[in-house]
Amino acid sequence: MSNSKLVNYKKLSPYNSGRRTHKIDTVSIHCVVGQMSALSLGYEFSKPFKNASSNYGIGYDGEIGCYVNEDSVSWCTSSQENDNRAVTIEVASDTFAPYKVTNKAYKSLITLLADICIRNNIKELKWKADKSLIGQVDKQNMTVHRWFNPGKSCPGDYLYNLHGQIAKEVNERINCGFKIGKKVRFTKNKNIYKADCKTRVKYSSLNKNWKAKSHKGITGKAVFDKGETAILKAIEHKNGKVFGVFGGKNYRILLVDKKGKKTGKQ
Repeated sequence: MSNSKLVNYKKLSPYNSGRRTHKIDTVSIHCVVGQMSALSLGYEFSKPFKNASSNYGIGYDGEIGCYVNEDSVSWCTSSQENDNRAVTIEVASDTFAPYKVTNKAYKSLITLLADICIRNNIKELKWKADKSLIGQVDKQNMTVHRWFNPGKSCPGDYLYNLHGQIAKEVNERINCGFKIGKKVRFTKNKNIYKADCKTRVKYSSLNKNWKAKSHKGITGKAVFDKGETAILKAIEHKNGKVFGVFGGKNYRILLVDKKGKKTGKQ
């Protein structure tokens, strides 16, 4: 069990219960009650007598911090049982209700959650807004702090009311057909092509050395190494190879090899 590669900053908190004894099958989103940076939150969780921590935190600028290793139990939801099975994430927020978060923080939250789910084999995030379903991960695998501590409004109504939307956006990334280090798949008519992202993805810009052709009838979407969603925008040909170009950053993926054979055709 490893930490997310999306982490920009790491400062481990002394407030944790050591290694988990339950597999990760749940996520718990929290609000910080303060528009803090990931760095500041790290120092906050290291203060004497703070007695609180989370596995990850997201700053107002979208930067991601790690404060308790993912394989260990944070002190976050007022429930040892929940913290033992959940990856906990604190998100920078306003200091007043409904504790709104920035767009950058929200986007990083979606990306981080998708990464957590993919690495921990969580096939789908499920949200029913039903406290009685705690622990029934086949029905609901998102929990909130307020359910375990009546004195808390965490994660605030802003994030709480977005939980259904969060689950939807994360699930789109989980199921988009392209996983980190796995395969990308898209269709041309009834044919399915695959390309190995780990060895074939590279950054480059369109240039005159590449012959671009129409991609009409070809559809595709990919999630790359840091979770960016990219839409197929062009097909390129060079030296007998065919490449798909995805997104504004022009990620290029090999579709057809030198002999014109489709890679991974099913």
